[in-house]
Amino acid sequence: MAKSGAERMRALRARQKLRDSERAERLTAFTLNMPVYQGTADCMERIKSVAGIDENADLVTRAIHNISKLPDEALREIMKNP
Repeated sequence: MAKSGAERMRALRARQKLRDSERAERLTAFTLNMPVYQGTADCMERIKSVAGIDENADLVTRAIHNISKLPDEALREIMKNP
Protein backbone atom coordinates (compact mmCIF):
# COMPACT_ATOMS: atom_id res chain seq x y z
CA MET A 1 0.00 0.00 0.00
CA ALA A 2 1.35 3.43 -0.90
CA LYS A 3 2.06 6.02 1.76
CA SER A 4 -0.22 8.99 2.10
CA GLY A 5 1.11 12.51 1.60
CA ALA A 6 1.13 13.08 5.37
CA GLU A 7 3.08 9.85 5.96
CA ARG A 8 5.64 10.79 3.31
CA MET A 9 5.99 14.26 4.88
CA ARG A 10 6.49 12.76 8.36
CA ALA A 11 9.16 10.43 7.00
CA LEU A 12 10.86 13.33 5.19
CA ARG A 13 10.87 15.45 8.36
CA ALA A 14 12.29 12.54 10.38
CA ARG A 15 15.10 12.10 7.85
CA GLN A 16 15.78 15.85 7.79
CA LYS A 17 15.88 16.00 11.60
CA LEU A 18 18.38 13.15 11.63
CA ARG A 19 20.54 14.90 9.01
CA ASP A 20 20.41 18.14 10.99
CA SER A 21 21.44 16.43 14.23
CA GLU A 22 24.23 14.51 12.47
CA ARG A 23 25.45 17.75 10.88
CA ALA A 24 25.44 19.55 14.22
CA GLU A 25 27.30 16.65 15.81
CA ARG A 26 29.99 16.73 13.10
CA LEU A 27 30.41 20.51 13.33
CA THR A 28 30.47 20.82 17.13
CA ALA A 29 34.02 20.86 18.49
CA PHE A 30 32.88 21.25 22.09
CA THR A 31 30.11 22.75 24.18
CA LEU A 32 30.90 25.77 26.30
CA ASN A 33 29.08 25.62 29.61
CA MET A 34 30.12 28.20 32.19
CA PRO A 35 28.63 30.53 34.76
CA VAL A 36 28.10 34.12 33.61
CA TYR A 37 28.21 36.71 36.38
CA GLN A 38 25.99 39.78 36.43
CA GLY A 39 28.60 42.27 35.23
CA THR A 40 29.38 40.09 32.22
CA ALA A 41 25.69 39.51 31.56
CA ASP A 42 25.10 43.27 31.61
CA CYS A 43 27.93 43.81 29.12
CA MET A 44 26.55 41.08 26.86
CA GLU A 45 23.06 42.59 26.96
CA ARG A 46 24.42 46.02 26.03
CA ILE A 47 26.43 44.62 23.12
CA LYS A 48 23.47 42.54 21.89
CA SER A 49 21.21 45.58 22.08
CA VAL A 50 23.59 47.90 20.22
CA ALA A 51 24.54 45.30 17.60
CA GLY A 52 21.03 43.90 17.10
CA ILE A 53 22.02 40.38 18.13
CA ASP A 54 19.37 38.15 19.72
CA GLU A 55 21.26 35.09 20.93
CA ASN A 56 24.08 34.84 23.47
CA ALA A 57 25.74 32.09 21.45
CA ASP A 58 25.65 34.28 18.34
CA LEU A 59 27.25 37.14 20.27
CA VAL A 60 30.04 34.92 21.60
CA THR A 61 30.69 33.41 18.17
CA ARG A 62 30.84 36.78 16.43
CA ALA A 63 33.04 38.27 19.15
CA ILE A 64 35.53 35.40 18.99
CA HIS A 65 35.72 35.43 15.20
CA ASN A 66 36.08 39.21 15.00
CA ILE A 67 38.63 39.42 17.83
CA SER A 68 40.66 36.67 16.16
CA LYS A 69 40.99 38.87 13.05
CA LEU A 70 42.94 41.50 15.01
CA PRO A 71 46.69 41.78 14.47
CA ASP A 72 48.71 39.98 17.16
CA GLU A 73 49.72 43.15 19.00
CA ALA A 74 46.15 44.49 19.10
CA LEU A 75 44.94 41.08 20.26
CA ARG A 76 47.47 41.03 23.09
CA GLU A 77 46.46 44.58 24.08
CA ILE A 78 42.74 43.94 24.08
CA MET A 79 43.13 40.72 26.08
CA LYS A 80 45.37 42.34 28.73
CA ASN A 81 42.42 43.82 30.56
CA PRO A 82 39.63 41.75 32.05
